[in-house]
Amino acid sequence: MGVTRRQLLWAGAGTGAAGVLAACSSGTSGSTNAAPSGGTSEQPRAGGTLKVGALGKASAITRDPHGTQANESDYLIISLLYDTLAVPGDTANTVARLAASWKPSADLKTWRFTLADGAKFHDDTPVTAEDVVWSLRRLRATPSGKSRLPGIQPEGITAEDAKTVVLVSDYPNADLPLLTRLTTFVLKKDTKEDGLAGAPGTGPFKLDWYRDGNARLVRNDDWYGGKVLLDAVEVRIFESPQAMANALLAGQIDLASNVGAVAARTAESRKDVQILRRPNDMAMPIVMRAADGPFADVRVREALRLAVDREAMVKQVLSGYGSVGNDVLGTGDPAFAKDLPQRGRDLAKAKQLLADAGFDTAQSYDLLTTEDIPGLAESATLFATQVREAGVKVNVVKQDSKVFWDATWLKAPLYTTYWGTNDSVVFFASKTMLSDAGQNEAGFKEPEFDDAYRQAMGTTDATERGKLLHKLQEIEYAKSGYLLWGMADGIDLAGAAVRNLPKLPGYGRVQLEKTWLAR
Repeated sequence: MGVTRRQLLWAGAGTGAAGVLAACSSGTSGSTNAAPSGGTSEQPRAGGTLKVGALGKASAITRDPHGTQANESDYLIISLLYDTLAVPGDTANTVARLAASWKPSADLKTWRFTLADGAKFHDDTPVTAEDVVWSLRRLRATPSGKSRLPGIQPEGITAEDAKTVVLVSDYPNADLPLLTRLTTFVLKKDTKEDGLAGAPGTGPFKLDWYRDGNARLVRNDDWYGGKVLLDAVEVRIFESPQAMANALLAGQIDLASNVGAVAARTAESRKDVQILRRPNDMAMPIVMRAADGPFADVRVREALRLAVDREAMVKQVLSGYGSVGNDVLGTGDPAFAKDLPQRGRDLAKAKQLLADAGFDTAQSYDLLTTEDIPGLAESATLFATQVREAGVKVNVVKQDSKVFWDATWLKAPLYTTYWGTNDSVVFFASKTMLSDAGQNEAGFKEPEFDDAYRQAMGTTDATERGKLLHKLQEIEYAKSGYLLWGMADGIDLAGAAVRNLPKLPGYGRVQLEKTWLAR
């Protein structure tokens, strides 16, 4: 999964309708930044080098824009070097980036994307529709490509002319532009596999040097998207949040990205440190495989959900920097079903459900996890303690990040996962819960869910769409393989001089082109 598969945003009050309403819009991506401190009277100034710390493991380093980026550091570097067709906006679900505008056909199956004027690669060659087509087809051919571009076949990605890319969906999809915000990074056509490390991008920063997961990126003065303020961004990889926070407190870096709640508590008394919180930033659900194995019975999955003390999880794992979850992903979406009954702890009912399902409580079950992000492994440990009170024995197994994503993710009966995007019900439906989704983490197959999704994607009527999105969430709440106990706030620590950091979650928070330094 890595930061990789989890990055889309928001969704209007009738999620896909926002995609249609924005379809003919054009212009810049809009401001996704807000100064965490310093007053609004300050004038942005150009210059300076922003030193950023980001989490990552040496064993999981990748430089492939279309690969699985388990490291936050890799995703940050790639996102500054390469552009996607669209990005999250602060007032709209999807706004322009490398694609200046898009427009659907009447049946919502065919979408035409027009490339931005002046867009060119870092080697000064212009970006063409053929480059985009080649990049999207390459993305589509990756192991997770089917879920990154659901409903779009390779032959459905074509160039109409030098500046127009055509995407054809297998079914009506009012939210298709939403798909172009995640990892649709554009490379030059026919980039060789052994040339990925130095492949020129189109982003606001250009590569100066790269060493073992660390990099220096310099301003792209010819960026089509507008003036970039920083002279350079230096990205430094850290294997633990504590080490990264210590570096920030010691003045060795200016920004500790996604550093976690423990570090925030440590920094609360420091007046020279800014704490930036992003509610609903990170989902850390436990995945229970629904397709087969010991958790295939829906009664067993319900029992585990009822065995969890969610308030205690938020308080202990997140140090209070978060909120209680209700087993439906996409809590930041205006279409989120807040009227579903909040699950609480009910050990008696959990035990009865386990007995009714004939669940083997004599056996011990492995819960596989990683230390990729703060709190993930801790959540697994506390979960194991809590469900034991319902008679379920869980053994927590911590794995190396690369081993986890290669061998455990999408396969194991019980494991933790995490998503840095939690703002779109449709995103999770299409990526992780449709029967044919390439990243169907729980092996969830529910025809009624698939049908509701297809219907929702095929209508622009806000009322009807709202009903269908609610139905999706009702099914997820009752039957899916997700146990979402809580939502973690995204937390960055920044030095006193840092201004205009992004406040959006997911991909939104790595857009640093308007960030500046007051020194």
